[in-house]
Amino acid sequence: MASVISVNLARVRVPGWKQAVGRTGIDKRPAAHRVRLANDQVEGDTVCDVEHHGGYDQAVYAYATEDAAWWARELDRVVEPGQFGENLTTEGLDQTGAVIGERWAIGSAVLEVSSPRIPCRTLAGFWEVPHMIRRFTQAGRPGAYLRIITEGDIGTGDRIEVVHRPSHGVTLGETFRALTGDRRLAHRLLEAPELPAAARARAYIWLGDRSSTERGTPDS
Repeated sequence: MASVISVNLARVRVPGWKQAVGRTGIDKRPAAHRVRLANDQVEGDTVCDVEHHGGYDQAVYAYATEDAAWWARELDRVVEPGQFGENLTTEGLDQTGAVIGERWAIGSAVLEVSSPRIPCRTLAGFWEVPHMIRRFTQAGRPGAYLRIITEGDIGTGDRIEVVHRPSHGVTLGETFRALTGDRRLAHRLLEAPELPAAARARAYIWLGDRSSTERGTPDS
């Protein structure tokens, strides 16, 4: 049975790594209480880089404890819940195999898989692992960004139930590979209408159909 290992909230800090700018909320720690998901955000959490994180399509970030355990073995270090900057640490759920648009009922909330996390300099700096962006990309364990479809409360130990799975079958893993360089999968992105518009627009460009993006209606 899939479940929530922890719900994690940001411990805002001024990063000390090279090329860091401003504050960051990537350092997340388990909350000792139930947490409300509402208004496209995790209440009690802090998103510092609002240009690249947060909002409707990235309201919640989830990472699987199975993938964290893989990293612990790979890097020979302890990986605690929240260390990937995730709000939800899950167990028993294949996130990489989740379908774009898949919906999870957790506590009194319903969340929808929108897109994979693409590694950035903040992740690399926080982990202080050489070539972390490349290693994260090659590992293909991106975690899931989620939309809040039904507002509600969630907490440690809550069951995660997949209540809807789109028939197109485009997985988070396929999407991650496409968005990190495998343009042979561009057509697959267009089969998933639940993907954020920016990702679909990128696929149109790769396929040579710039007119769709110029019209400003990549989902039409």
